[in-house]
Amino acid sequence: MDQTPDANGAAARLQKLFEGHRLTPTQRRIAHCMVRRAADAPFLSSVELAELAGVSQPSVTRFAVALGFDGYPGLRKHLREVAPAERITGDTAVNEYQQAVQAEIDNLRHLATLLADPEPVARAGRLLAASRPLPVLGLRAASAQAAGFSYFARKVHPDVRLLDEGGTMLADRIDAATAAGASALLCFALPRHPREVVAALEYARTAGLVVVTVADSAFAPVAAHSDLLLPAAVGTGLAFDTACAPMLLGRVLLEAMCDALPDAQARLEEFDAKAAARGLFDD
Repeated sequence: MDQTPDANGAAARLQKLFEGHRLTPTQRRIAHCMVRRAADAPFLSSVELAELAGVSQPSVTRFAVALGFDGYPGLRKHLREVAPAERITGDTAVNEYQQAVQAEIDNLRHLATLLADPEPVARAGRLLAASRPLPVLGLRAASAQAAGFSYFARKVHPDVRLLDEGGTMLADRIDAATAAGASALLCFALPRHPREVVAALEYARTAGLVVVTVADSAFAPVAAHSDLLLPAAVGTGLAFDTACAPMLLGRVLLEAMCDALPDAQARLEEFDAKAAARGLFDD
């Protein structure tokens, strides 16, 4: 479904509406679904929303009550009062591949809306720059995001430690980073969320680390175990989720970290000089 900047504004308003409420995992799932379908949310019946979110209709009712409304009709009435007057649709039929691309474009637009306030990312950049070493955690679906961030971060940060394997050694590696002087941990968390990631973040905070997390939603299971959570939605229209927005947010975090590292530019120039001397790249 095509979304305009108005729809992105609706998603941001929904996100704001849900913040500050203690939601159950099922309720977080409903909230995440509504954010993804922000343009349609004011027009969905409780049954339709339940089907889209994969929950029961009574769960939708309890969700509305948890937000402070008498029931789902009250929530929908509120959404219609603050949403665009008409459902937003595309003018022409598109195939499923185009829909997946359009959904990612919508996710990027939503991310741009969130970045209108740069302070959370700037704060994250300062936390990551100050941590020596800097552990970067990402398991399963998020391992590629963590590895990509770590690859570039090592160009400007003196000690980046990639944690992309779970198991009993994960806590040991967090301990080792803490003992070496780490003050923060960066986590990439994407669905489906492994339980050991949640446990690792809980352990990291117990060890004294400040946890910065890039997740698919502010209602992800890792949210309760993060000191600073930066949301970036994933696409769900294909057999496997697409993660363009989390990847781009990772690059934005790299930029913010570079801004907080006084010698970042010198390190980049040194790398370029050595790469040229070695004939490392064929361009």
